[in-house]
Amino acid sequence: MTDKVPLVLASKSASRRAMLTAAGVPYTIQPADVDERALESALADAAPADVALALAEAKALAVSETERDALVLGSDSLVVVEGRRFDKPTSRENAAEHLRFFSGKVMELHSGAALARAGQIVWSHGEVAKLHVRALDEAFITQYLDAEWPEVAGCVGVFRVEGLGINLFNSVEGSHFTVLGMPLLPVLGALRAQGVIA
Repeated sequence: MTDKVPLVLASKSASRRAMLTAAGVPYTIQPADVDERALESALADAAPADVALALAEAKALAVSETERDALVLGSDSLVVVEGRRFDKPTSRENAAEHLRFFSGKVMELHSGAALARAGQIVWSHGEVAKLHVRALDEAFITQYLDAEWPEVAGCVGVFRVEGLGINLFNSVEGSHFTVLGMPLLPVLGALRAQGVIA
């Protein structure tokens, strides 16, 4: 039996690590050093799905330049509400502003993933989920952030759907894994095709 191809996850996301671990995928971690805001700015006129994929590919390529014998998985997510893109909140007050804007609206969560080997993208895939945010009053927003801040500071959309963040929504359309931050089932298929898992 041949050795499996080593996988490097180019992300420090706890949810992406948890998904791979739960699925039994062996990997190491090397977060990518990518200026996400500069790349997003350069792609200001691009569709949100294309931006999420470009960010995932940039992360995979950045780590692949030094981990040339491994397969590198990059992933990224971005949120769009009423045509406006949202990044991770910069402060608790900024998080509250995001939540006020999201209230009663449909949040589109675009999640992209890419695999790179020896400095080349060998696979990429993107998905979108639609999350219907219920009406959020000030009392709820304060109570929610009292419980979840600063843990949600690193979460685009200001929520962890596996925790109290589920209380933001009336309904969700799309893959649970996409909502968690990575289109896991297509990723697993690609990892099988690349010889990482059986």
